[in-house]
Amino acid sequence: MKNFIDIVRTDEEQEEQTKKWIRENLPIVAIGVALGLAGIWGFDYYKGWEYQQTVKARIGYLFVTNHPEEAAGLKALKINHPDSNYTQLATMIMAKKAVNNGDYQAAIDYLLPLENSDNVFIAKDAKFKIASIYLEIGKSEKALSTLGSNENKAFAALYNNLKGDIYFSKNDFDSAKKYYQLTLAALSDNSKLKNLVQIKLNDLN
Repeated sequence: MKNFIDIVRTDEEQEEQTKKWIRENLPIVAIGVALGLAGIWGFDYYKGWEYQQTVKARIGYLFVTNHPEEAAGLKALKINHPDSNYTQLATMIMAKKAVNNGDYQAAIDYLLPLENSDNVFIAKDAKFKIASIYLEIGKSEKALSTLGSNENKAFAALYNNLKGDIYFSKNDFDSAKKYYQLTLAALSDNSKLKNLVQIKLNDLN
């Protein structure tokens, strides 16, 4: 599972991004503001309801995180909170469990719908993981076509690193070297991925 692990290793870096996203997107609802306008009251009610739904979705997500063996947890999230980003993050967890169990097709089935997520972070992460799974099972061309192109600089390092791995698997070492160099250029000095990429690049020199 080397190639998938390379992507999973970056989850440690992405974890902080995910936590930041959760903090920024969790609605902050002011309770007990008594305004006499019916429209304002209705809006406050909606915000209260929205907050409750978010909390429930988060509880469901935490359940899946702690009990990934319980498929019913994700099923309940999909039924009760189909549009929640927590549901999509829980789906990621189930995909990772499937990979750990060697059930690559199940992992792909979990991840494919997430490519269409409105959350760019989730959509890109799903695409990278699908491509890495295809690479792991020896389908390099499928991995390359799945990866496609990338216009978002925020994902340049992950994209170029995986593309380098794909070209390496195809014995196209010049292209692999090119994308590993692009990866290093896109990484910060304290990135945990930098040493790993440098080792791969050194092997090609």
